[in-house]
Amino acid sequence: MNTQDELRKIRLKKLEAIQEAGFCIYPLTTKRTHKISETLKEFLNLSQKKKEIILVGRIRSLRVHGGATFLHMEDGSGQIQAYFKKDRLGERGYQFFLNNFDIGDFIEVRGVLFKTKRGEKTVEASDFKILAKSLLPLPEKWHGLKDIEERFRKRYLDLIFNPEVKKKFEIRSKIIREIRNFLEKEGFLEVETPILQPIYGGTKAKPFKTHLNALDVDLYLRVAPELYLKRLLVGGFEKVYEIGKCFRNEGIDRQHNPDFTMLEFYWAYADYKEMMKFVEKMFENLLKKVFGSLKIKYEGKEIDFKTPWPRIEFSQLLRKYAKIDIEELNQAALTKEAEKLGISLEKGVTKAEIADEIYRKTCLPKIWQPTFVIHHPLSKSPLAKSLEQDPGKLASLQLVVGSWELVWAYSELNDPIEQRERFEEQEKIFKAGFKEAHRMDKDFVEALEYGMPPAAGFGMGIDRLVAFLTDSHSLREVILFPTMRPK
Repeated sequence: MNTQDELRKIRLKKLEAIQEAGFCIYPLTTKRTHKISETLKEFLNLSQKKKEIILVGRIRSLRVHGGATFLHMEDGSGQIQAYFKKDRLGERGYQFFLNNFDIGDFIEVRGVLFKTKRGEKTVEASDFKILAKSLLPLPEKWHGLKDIEERFRKRYLDLIFNPEVKKKFEIRSKIIREIRNFLEKEGFLEVETPILQPIYGGTKAKPFKTHLNALDVDLYLRVAPELYLKRLLVGGFEKVYEIGKCFRNEGIDRQHNPDFTMLEFYWAYADYKEMMKFVEKMFENLLKKVFGSLKIKYEGKEIDFKTPWPRIEFSQLLRKYAKIDIEELNQAALTKEAEKLGISLEKGVTKAEIADEIYRKTCLPKIWQPTFVIHHPLSKSPLAKSLEQDPGKLASLQLVVGSWELVWAYSELNDPIEQRERFEEQEKIFKAGFKEAHRMDKDFVEALEYGMPPAAGFGMGIDRLVAFLTDSHSLREVILFPTMRPK
């Protein structure tokens, strides 16, 4: 039997002792009068009045000194010291506490406030109550890279021991809230679209497949909400957005998780140039609201979000960093360039995908300050409009910062004839072996035939944004329960 099993047996005996004394181990209610943070804030007033209060929380430490015990208890708002004194609680009650309560237990403490000789704010217990008995002891050490996998598997312990981790998730919540506030003020309507879809679409990706027994049909977890949101533009909404989960059955690395949170919004009668100005405005608002500054640190480097940001063509970046002119090279020549760089390519990939892989290898690591990469090759997206003056390039933008691709946006293709042709081309690529190709969605094409206004669309991974803004190396740092390989 290991040590943990032995300690669990000891704690089970303590649980039985508390029950035999007539107390409920996991009571239905508690009578908390103040949060710990409120108690500390109002300490002077409460202590002067000698007002009895009731606090609740988890025992984080215990120090026994004969007839007196000091402990620290913690609720979701803060931590405070409690003082258990034999003369105050009575010998029987005091010994009952020492015999049966452990670090990790949740308790209710009734008492008055005072300051110790060292000036620490403290509640002197006149009564106490068990709220939940912990059967497993909290680990003594829970930090450092050696525990990183276990931290993600047991996030609840990570949150208990690492306040900076908890802080990241509080910042994540604030980021999402401020994005919502901004979009609402700009006139966007929040909507919900299907997560289970008969045809996955909105980007090139491998889906998760399932089966609906009630209708005996195969369905897919969405890879993006795009095509349903654009149907709403057809229906007359001009500004819509959605923040929700998407799922892609692809690789896991520091910038990818199989399920992730996506923000997408669509803006009728706007184009990709207006979108760039809007994105600058959105980030400026977000950073000021959450961090109070347009400058942040990421991996030791200062990032300045002061606008306007540079706009650089995709092909220019490849010429600058990869010494490749994609407009001059055919697919075979571009494939050879990729092979020289040690890039392995999937079967059936297009010229745009090859160029994108070269770009990720040679250009992306060089871009640290906020930059709009614009005008990607036509086959990069089957859903984006091409430039009128240069049909081989898309009216597209990608926000890159700190070598992270944060935003992908473009002027939306609303020509149903061209959209059908683009889908048909994607079907050929899919049959040739490229499993991430976009599939034909006849219902969406039919929706376009009823007429969709010109529009700009935007997509951003919330997890990536939060990871970058909280100086986190990996998405797993900012996803509460990331996907992990089974033990």
